[in-house]
Amino acid sequence: MDLQISGKTALVTGASAGIGRAIARALAAESVRLAVVARRRELLETLQSEIGAGLVIIQCDFMREDAAASIAAAALAGLGSVDILINNAGGSRKFELDAGEAQWDEAMTLNFTRHRQLTHRLLEPMIARKWGRIVNITGKSEPEGINGAFCAKAAMHSWSKGLSRDIGKHGITVNCIPPGRIVSEQILRNYTPEYRKWQSEHEIPAGEYGQPEDLANLVCFLASPRARYITGAVIPVDGGLRRYQF
Repeated sequence: MDLQISGKTALVTGASAGIGRAIARALAAESVRLAVVARRRELLETLQSEIGAGLVIIQCDFMREDAAASIAAAALAGLGSVDILINNAGGSRKFELDAGEAQWDEAMTLNFTRHRQLTHRLLEPMIARKWGRIVNITGKSEPEGINGAFCAKAAMHSWSKGLSRDIGKHGITVNCIPPGRIVSEQILRNYTPEYRKWQSEHEIPAGEYGQPEDLANLVCFLASPRARYITGAVIPVDGGLRRYQF
């Protein structure tokens, strides 16, 4: 299927590894011009060697107060415009009951606030062009305990739905993809091979952990004109792991 995004421009955050890197590679394979953001410049440079010339590299820590403004400015300077925004940066760790305000602020900033700020900085040009695609890589809504990232991802779902209703008339779609167990640095670090095998056999109907490319394929479709009538949606890529029906 021709996704009709050749020549479009895209900004992908958290692109140095895992899901973000796979998304960048998949978009590049569709001849999308890219700007990629991460803290680890050396990994972005290896991505550039894989994708080829023309990749705009933006090294930035999302916790910086001026991160959204800096990233938006660099992406627009390097690409001229941003047609497709992939909000992928983030991080998750379990909180204790007595988690302090600094932990909560970090989780909300990294997983919600910076994405909201970056998106709003890029909206005006999208509205002017009457076209845009915003895809937010979020997280599951079945927390096992208190986790600031889960709360932030829930905020992303709510904000994305509201935003989609406000800007749909401008030809801009906003959708969220909560990953299930997708093989990544964080997954390999946090879960033993024994646990991954057990969970694959007992909790994931598809019988295995997913690969980053499984999610990247959906991103490319949602970023295309062919997905023009899909907006405000939350579409899990989890092999059936979640237990509720909507």
